[in-house]
Amino acid sequence: MQGLPHSCDGHTHDTEDDDLGQSLRPQIDFALVTCLNEELPNAGKSVLKLHEDRLSPEPYLKSNEDDPELLLHIPFTEAVTVKTIALRTHVPDGIEGAAPRTLKLFTNRDDLDFDTARDMEAQGTLELVPPEHFVEGTIDYQLRPGGRFQNISSLTIFVQDNFEFDNADVSTLLSYVGIKGRGSGQKRMAVETVYETRGMKKDHKVKGEFGAQQML
Repeated sequence: MQGLPHSCDGHTHDTEDDDLGQSLRPQIDFALVTCLNEELPNAGKSVLKLHEDRLSPEPYLKSNEDDPELLLHIPFTEAVTVKTIALRTHVPDGIEGAAPRTLKLFTNRDDLDFDTARDMEAQGTLELVPPEHFVEGTIDYQLRPGGRFQNISSLTIFVQDNFEFDNADVSTLLSYVGIKGRGSGQKRMAVETVYETRGMKKDHKVKGEFGAQQML
């Protein structure tokens, strides 16, 4: 069944290479990947697995106890265009937690913490399908509008909540994150960036510059 499109709008079921792109794992700068609120060090990095390992329950990423949020920052070694994100929650028996439900996606930001991620409008927002929707594999979520994910140097994924509707204090679990698209072949250059401690009104005239977009 892998590679066949599914009837649900906004996503297909994951294959390594298709008309939506190819795996961008070779372009990930693993030395600079970070994840805030991970229970185990480097767990966020560990779920950026090879495609053939996507169904493996280990290693897995779990948020700290009683807190569903995760902030996974993924820099690339070259400018890339991201077209889809694939996710899976399948962890060893006895590990308590829930699959992620809402993701906010930010591009070209390496300065985010949880407070700014909660408050800032993202380049895109994904409302995920329940984990039981397709238990045999992973799902490709298409990113639209595509222009906001073209020629980017990094992608930050903010897991805002999970499918434990009745209890907001349950940890979030992930066993696989896959990113597909196209590389540019242009190596990333070191750029010195100065962030304002206080934004100027004249700098925020464009309404919806970072407008959120539901992609299902």
